[in-house]
Amino acid sequence: MSDDGGPKSSFELAMERLRKKDAEEGVTTRPLTAEQKAAIAEVRSLYDSRIAEQEILQQSAMTHLQSADPAEVEEVGRRFRRERERLASERDAKVERIRQGVSG
Repeated sequence: MSDDGGPKSSFELAMERLRKKDAEEGVTTRPLTAEQKAAIAEVRSLYDSRIAEQEILQQSAMTHLQSADPAEVEEVGRRFRRERERLASERDAKVERIRQGVSG
């Protein structure tokens, strides 16, 4: 941050406004513990690998469907997109629970 008295960047000004708004609304933040950071990194790594696996499976399925019906190709794509979205949502929920200090 710009504590030297010089002009502040738009990012610093926005962050200042957000901190002020949070303080007015009674929102408090606490730094993550080392255990929470490690748990978040582990969850992200696990889900990122699952998402990468889905991408590989989709590429393989699409290769085998090159001459298939376009509706079938679209359905396979839709199924893989839904699965990636589910995994990303599950990952984000677990990360948020860790941030909140809730086990599970």
